[in-house]
Amino acid sequence: MSTGKTLGILIFDEVEVLDFCGPFEVFSVANRLMEKPALQVMIVAEKSRPIGARGGLSVNPHCRINDCPPLDILLIPGGQGARTEMHNGVVLDWVKEKAAKAELLLSVCTGSLILAKAGLLDGKEATTHHAAIDLLKENAPKTTVHGGCIFVESGNIISSAGISSGIDMSLHVVAKLYGNDLARKTADQMEFPWEPAGE
Repeated sequence: MSTGKTLGILIFDEVEVLDFCGPFEVFSVANRLMEKPALQVMIVAEKSRPIGARGGLSVNPHCRINDCPPLDILLIPGGQGARTEMHNGVVLDWVKEKAAKAELLLSVCTGSLILAKAGLLDGKEATTHHAAIDLLKENAPKTTVHGGCIFVESGNIISSAGISSGIDMSLHVVAKLYGNDLARKTADQMEFPWEPAGE
């Protein structure tokens, strides 16, 4: 069983709310349900100011990218803002740096565009929101892009489709790291229907 992990979720202006809040809830609930809590979940942003998510939600990050601790897991959400951040060299460099040392690299929705622009999907398989499949193919020509699936696991990278699919992916990661029982308890606590992948 893997323990003692730090998970960072990058956010930015116009990030899709459920893209990051869904996984945040999954991992936070899983941590509370552990006999010995072992998963620190952090919200990270480029700057130390409130981040304006989609729909007008304002979010205060825990830390900035330049004072973020080492991460075992990095999650990149999507939303309209991802189309801007995929051209942000500072963010791309940070993602590449953290990804090089991370055990798992996760994306939700169009967060995969940021991974693509950082060159992290080359030679991998990936997915994204159904409305952005062509855009991902255009920006990740060395990637096998799949549509019509909830998430795709390719090595240590797991990408999920749009918005709520990040919850399914996050429960899969909980199961992968800590076992199906904890993932099932987490899903039950969240009143979310879930079965292990392949069952």
